[in-house]
Amino acid sequence: MSAKLKLTSIEKAPLIRKFTVLFIVMSLPPFLIITYLYTQYVNTREIVIEQDVLITLLFLTGIGALVGFWGIRKSLVKIQNITKRTREVLGKNIPELGGIDGEEGEITQLARSFSEVAKNLENNIKRLEASKRTIQYVLSKVALGMSSAQSIDTFLELIVEITANALEAKAGVLMLLDEEKQELYVRAESGFEEAFKNLRLKVGEEGPGWVAKHKEPLLVPRLHQQQQHSRTTGPFVPPLLCVPLMFQDKLIGVLAVVGKIIGENFGEDELLIVSNLASQTAVAVENEMLHQDAEKTYLETFSALAYAVEARDKYSRGYLDRVSNYAVNTSKKLGLSENSIKDIKDAAELHDVGKVGISDEILKKAGGFEEGESAVMHKHPAIGEAIVKPVRSLSRLCDLIRHHHEWLDGTGHPDNLKGDEISIGARILSAVDTFDAMTTDRPYRKGLTPEEAKVGLRKYAGTRYDPKVVEAFITTL
Repeated sequence: MSAKLKLTSIEKAPLIRKFTVLFIVMSLPPFLIITYLYTQYVNTREIVIEQDVLITLLFLTGIGALVGFWGIRKSLVKIQNITKRTREVLGKNIPELGGIDGEEGEITQLARSFSEVAKNLENNIKRLEASKRTIQYVLSKVALGMSSAQSIDTFLELIVEITANALEAKAGVLMLLDEEKQELYVRAESGFEEAFKNLRLKVGEEGPGWVAKHKEPLLVPRLHQQQQHSRTTGPFVPPLLCVPLMFQDKLIGVLAVVGKIIGENFGEDELLIVSNLASQTAVAVENEMLHQDAEKTYLETFSALAYAVEARDKYSRGYLDRVSNYAVNTSKKLGLSENSIKDIKDAAELHDVGKVGISDEILKKAGGFEEGESAVMHKHPAIGEAIVKPVRSLSRLCDLIRHHHEWLDGTGHPDNLKGDEISIGARILSAVDTFDAMTTDRPYRKGLTPEEAKVGLRKYAGTRYDPKVVEAFITTL
């Protein structure tokens, strides 16, 4: 039992300890022989060895050499096997190990293997640190953008720009799916030429089309120069990274980055970052679509109500459509933004919805209003605002609906606003609404001609109506 324990302890001992023990085993018998012979010579001035003693000494020396050789060989075989297994295992993940010459010594091979492992670990640490910095950059920019973005378009443009910058890409694009045409169209982009904004891809075409068809991410490395020249040029030349925007197994679109400013290709770490970002973006886009559908439903409901009010007065048939067209054309002439034009168009269709709260006796009265009746009629802008206001998505129209009867000199209603207190949208509605009222036949009078109505608008430009609005409107007629 004791011998077994000692053997086990030597077996598990460090390599230097094994070699020390084996060296002693190998060198001790010869040393003892030499010592014995030297002592004999000093004492007797001659060396006499009996045959039995000589055989014993040679036997011990041989045994010691064999034990030492066996032990050293066993240790070296272990080193050789460790080296071989190390190269086999690590060679799969570290291509550089394939260049180690098999004729080199095992110790040299092992040293070089661990050197490559250390170098590879160092590179992985650098990549992890770079990925961490990239994720922190993306998250901080997205958080900042979400707090300042005023619309989904601004937010998506920010997402594309941040993604391209974080991955050091030359360009980025977010394309959404047109389900009816089965095409991808550009919703937001960064780094492409102006004409790229009009690009549409069939599902299955180019990298983004392939991703839309298969609903899988795509990572395409840079092509060799010869291959690059033979490939048809286009906006999606590798290196290319594309990921699908998915929401509950439904394809929303594709997020892609193209080209590398620094480095050769996009990596798996970058693919993971963009995939996570695409997942969050898909949720935002889907929510916006649901919001738009809800807003459209509300707008259609209130528009139906407004047209029902219009239908109560046969003399105002087509009035809302005319006012809406006048307002949109004037807004474009003044160079207003697309969002402002949309708000003005929607408000024009709903600006008189408050008349649903006015009795037919007053609404259809053939002659002029009495004092009390005018006060009731003047309430319809406030009633219209009260109808629309509870719907959060339509609250942007409240100002225009409430103030479309305000005048520059402060004599309008319901709030007697003056000058710049009245928004540009409300000033446009005030002028075009008046023009349509002047040119529409009434039971008690015939409508004015367009030229006569123009004169009437210009007469009150600067007191009731904004002169710039009046002139812009007249040029559109």
